[in-house]
Amino acid sequence: MKSSADTRALSTDNVHSDRHFGVEHGGIHKPIHTSVQYGFDRVEDLIGAFQGTYKGGYQYARQGTPTTAALEAKITALEGGVGTVCFSTGMGAIAATLLTLLRAGDHLVASRFVFGNTNSLFGTIEGLGIAVDKVDACSVEAVAAAIRPETRMVFVETIANPRTQVADLAAIGQLCRERGLVYVVDNTITSPALFRPRAVGASLVINSLTKTIAGHGEALGGAVTDTGLFDWSPYPNIFPSYRKGDPKGWGLLQIRKKGLRDMGGTLSSDQAHRISIGSETLPLRVKQTSSTALALAQWLEQHPKVDAVHYPFLPSHAQHERAKSLFAAGSWLLSFELRDPSSMVDVLNRLTLPIKATGLGDTRTLIIPVAPTIFWEAGPEARAAMGIAEGLIRVSVGLEDEADLIADFERALR
Repeated sequence: MKSSADTRALSTDNVHSDRHFGVEHGGIHKPIHTSVQYGFDRVEDLIGAFQGTYKGGYQYARQGTPTTAALEAKITALEGGVGTVCFSTGMGAIAATLLTLLRAGDHLVASRFVFGNTNSLFGTIEGLGIAVDKVDACSVEAVAAAIRPETRMVFVETIANPRTQVADLAAIGQLCRERGLVYVVDNTITSPALFRPRAVGASLVINSLTKTIAGHGEALGGAVTDTGLFDWSPYPNIFPSYRKGDPKGWGLLQIRKKGLRDMGGTLSSDQAHRISIGSETLPLRVKQTSSTALALAQWLEQHPKVDAVHYPFLPSHAQHERAKSLFAAGSWLLSFELRDPSSMVDVLNRLTLPIKATGLGDTRTLIIPVAPTIFWEAGPEARAAMGIAEGLIRVSVGLEDEADLIADFERALR
């Protein structure tokens, strides 16, 4: 029989999570722990902390603090996982995952519809001897066709940034289970408020905490969550020193040891605290911004000066039915193209509410021309392969009033 706590909504558990994990002196929020070193009463425990036999306490802040540990527990609960490691940025989380679990000679199958910096990172790891095939992840057949004997991992995003393609998440998850592959799903655009990748068999879930989860554009952070679904015992790239205890913890232990201790991509306690506070309003923000984004997308789609709108919850979107079946509600991310691409700069300069800036998942609407900015380095060939038109405009919808936002776009387009 389930307890009342087992049936609570995500929003309820999230705002009370600090108290569940224990808060010093009865405080409502976990405090900011600034200590770098952590002492032990017995030298045996200090030795055990280094050798992995002592599970309590903290050693050195590069591997985590009580404040970052509280945030990790919160993200684990949000994603329905078994453990989380936090990093200083979302890219730090992705880089640590790839560089600690893959080796020269391995092969990665990745969606070609990924964040520009992630795409750039794929180029970096290719230079280290890890082969990468970028495929149309909207089709499980394309993923299956790319798998080789040396394939170790498949990497996809839930909703692609910026063109909003939706990967065939469930079918890819089934494929990875059958082939024994690590299935990494970047959940940044949806967040656990809309979708839990564990439901489609993800092994590891990535979140750029900077975006939807923190939500206020004032803190950088990233996280890797292990869902507990992957059996790490036959995975060949786990170092012998980490093959101890329950195999379910081996992958995340290696990511923590190599990604934090060795590579130093540590999240500070101050940033962890800010992210944790921001996350408390996650479901409310996502509900509001998704509603406004849908209204704006519908309005733009009918406007005579707009050539195309890319938003998964429009019936015109190629993966509309898939998005409806997978995600709890809409999304705050959309992109569109003008009939006259040469007017793009003029239109954007006439907008007064959307801030002309990079970044996503903020409380304020952010807008950016994609090709000449965040995907400029990728080049025209790569942009074409990703479905990114040279005149594509990305919109991250914020908490402004729906009518005010649409009125601003109407004035700019007029």
